[in-house]
Amino acid sequence: MRTFVAGQEAHGDFEFVELALGIDIDLFRGPLEFEADDDRAAREAAARDVLADMRADAEAGDEVAGWDALYADALTRTVPFLRRAVRGYRPGTGEAA
Repeated sequence: MRTFVAGQEAHGDFEFVELALGIDIDLFRGPLEFEADDDRAAREAAARDVLADMRADAEAGDEVAGWDALYADALTRTVPFLRRAVRGYRPGTGEAA
């Protein structure tokens, strides 16, 4: 069975979500596995540029871009559980290592 979103075929769950939402979740949230500091800086710079474009489109009257911008902005403030768990936990402090 094939799955199409807005006339484009989605080849897997992640591509389906990306096509349905109109944004790349990993760009704003970050990958679930380790990410080098240079890679993170480059990804975050690209995410800021894309978010600025979406906000500009929203101000020009594109309602979908406005909702996408809100969602993308919220994703930038999330920490995937896997990444948080990898850092570890320091007993007695209540904080991650």
